[in-house]
Amino acid sequence: MNITNEQLYNKRRYFLKLGAGALVSSALVQSELMALNFFPDPNNEKLKLSDEKIATNYVNFYEFSTDKKRAVELAKNFNTKDWKIEVSGEVEEPLTLTMQDLLTFPLEERIYRFRCVETWSMVVPWVGFELRALIEKCKVKSEAKFIKFTTLFDKNQFADQASFFPTLDYPYVEGLRLDEAMHPLTLMAVGMYKKPLLGQNGAPIRLVVPWKYGFKSIKSIVKIEFTKEQPKTTWELANPREYGFYANVNPNVSHPRWSQANERPLGDFFTKPTQMFNGYEKEVAHLYKDMDLKVNF
Repeated sequence: MNITNEQLYNKRRYFLKLGAGALVSSALVQSELMALNFFPDPNNEKLKLSDEKIATNYVNFYEFSTDKKRAVELAKNFNTKDWKIEVSGEVEEPLTLTMQDLLTFPLEERIYRFRCVETWSMVVPWVGFELRALIEKCKVKSEAKFIKFTTLFDKNQFADQASFFPTLDYPYVEGLRLDEAMHPLTLMAVGMYKKPLLGQNGAPIRLVVPWKYGFKSIKSIVKIEFTKEQPKTTWELANPREYGFYANVNPNVSHPRWSQANERPLGDFFTKPTQMFNGYEKEVAHLYKDMDLKVNF
């Protein structure tokens, strides 16, 4: 056994030894594991990282609040202890995965561009594993064509879910085609900026699909379902004219209320042109070669 693996093994034993009597959060366990066992991104593109304080505090997490600052404040005490993800649908056998199970996948840092439908953008160093590694573990049936993801539904933790008139029809649901989910760029993130995800950023685990608008990258996932049919997603149901299933970043297709031709990187005063597929055209354009991207937006 090499030195890194021995340290990781000992650290796991240490936290398990603390047991239920110690108030150790799942985030702390994640932090220790990731600090020892993720591969850094060499950043070959020389992307300029967004300021960590801005990137971790300028967020959309409507379950907490539609107000960005309020959402951050409410997320401070978000409890992720004993988190589990249920895997069901078109699989040979349903699974329930703990965070400890998920952290057995090789973790790596991925520096990605991130583009919000609201026209702001950032560059984030995520830590996670490729979604396809999880898919391969699940023994998916050939009938499966899509994946449906669901966010935690907990009125005790999410203020907007508990409100008399919630902003959206919760729980929040997103989906991908299976080939999109299997793409090596598609990430299940457990951290950012070399640290565990904060509550407002989707702790303890979220999806990151860098060529799509940010609302596709669903946060705080508790369910993954493999389906034959395309799932109806939350924003698609809320306003299908403005938010399609694919949500690929496309500067040539305007949102009905604003242009998507330009974006403002967080922390910058000036805007810059938005790139097709958020700069990942070379990697993902083949997924949509026979599609009309103005219709399938």
